[in-house]
Amino acid sequence: MRITDHPILQFTNKEMVGFTFNGQPLTGVAGEPIAAALHAAEIKVLRHSQHHHRPRGLFCAIGNCSSCLMTVDGVPNVRVCVEPLRANMAVQTQAGKGRIV
Repeated sequence: MRITDHPILQFTNKEMVGFTFNGQPLTGVAGEPIAAALHAAEIKVLRHSQHHHRPRGLFCAIGNCSSCLMTVDGVPNVRVCVEPLRANMAVQTQAGKGRIV
């Protein structure tokens, strides 16, 4: 699900790093938003709404909404649409408002 060939844009080879999502090992490009790495791994549901438990995915992609809040390295309420991916991050689906681990 990652664009590798484009008629206008050029993509330089970037460093691939490993991270986990809900304990599952994945890889992504270092520095890209965590949400982009999850999307490339075909993970589209980032959380569920607090009251109706409806699936939420990438919405604004600029850090203004709460559709992409996840727990990253034990820190809740991280907006993964703007948080850069680093090696060995532990990304987890967040239930409700999240809690500090």
